[in-house]
Amino acid sequence: MPGLPGDSAVPRWWEQLGLPGLIDIHTHFLPDRMMKRVWAHFDEVGPLIGRPWPITYRWDHDRRLAHLRQLGIRRFTALTYAHRPGMAADLTDFALDLADREADCVPSATFFPEDGVLDHVRSALQRGARVFKIHAQVGGFDLREPVLDPVWGLLAEAGVPVVVHVGSGPVPRQGFTGPDKLEGVMRRHPGLTAVVAHLGAPEYSEFLALAEAYPRLHLDTTMVFTDFFESAAPFPPELLPRLADLADRIVLGSDFPNIPYTYAHQLEALERLRDREPRLDDEWLRAVCWHNGERLIGA
Repeated sequence: MPGLPGDSAVPRWWEQLGLPGLIDIHTHFLPDRMMKRVWAHFDEVGPLIGRPWPITYRWDHDRRLAHLRQLGIRRFTALTYAHRPGMAADLTDFALDLADREADCVPSATFFPEDGVLDHVRSALQRGARVFKIHAQVGGFDLREPVLDPVWGLLAEAGVPVVVHVGSGPVPRQGFTGPDKLEGVMRRHPGLTAVVAHLGAPEYSEFLALAEAYPRLHLDTTMVFTDFFESAAPFPPELLPRLADLADRIVLGSDFPNIPYTYAHQLEALERLRDREPRLDDEWLRAVCWHNGERLIGA
């Protein structure tokens, strides 16, 4: 298949794979004021990481929804994440309300290590939440905090996936990021359906090892293999066979709209992996871009 020159080519790309569209487990929708603050944060991140991080899709809410549908994203998430106490309830309300209005948006929720977190997560599940997101790096907390232990148990029992940003990229936070934090949770709750954001960048090998040890642990492709990530945290070529071995637990993620390139480039980056590892072929792409996401969050 030819590379993707731009977003207009995306529908043709998944059609050639024989798919009915794409399922993206890692997209963001936030209240407008918060989304603008997030974009301002990315404007400031550039100097921290030594290069700009322009937001390609700095559009209004309705235009972003329309664009995902034009691309053929059949199911997407409204991942929110609290960075301090007292935020999670409102963010969960926003995400669940959006899913009530938009049938292709997966009911999404978040939580934070604070008093009442177990009741909050239980309520979100009762309201239909089918995916959660937490961001240990931004939130500045350890996944192993005691107040979260019953939450992990509840989510493991419910079988609802949790997208977890606990890798140290793009800027590590000492004491809060790294594979040991998630390993501590998985050791106590091996049935937890966790999805490691960004394939755990830059600790790729360590998070792959966790996925190999825990059969309910998944990894998403968000931003990995793109030119933007490869220039700063390249994926080691010797790990590609292990990525092929985990074909049933790698799932498409994009970070839309907060990406400094087109959506098509993420797909192009995945497609060109076959040049480095033949087993990352069309069958692998079909699993990553549809079947694995369908199993986790529905179609």
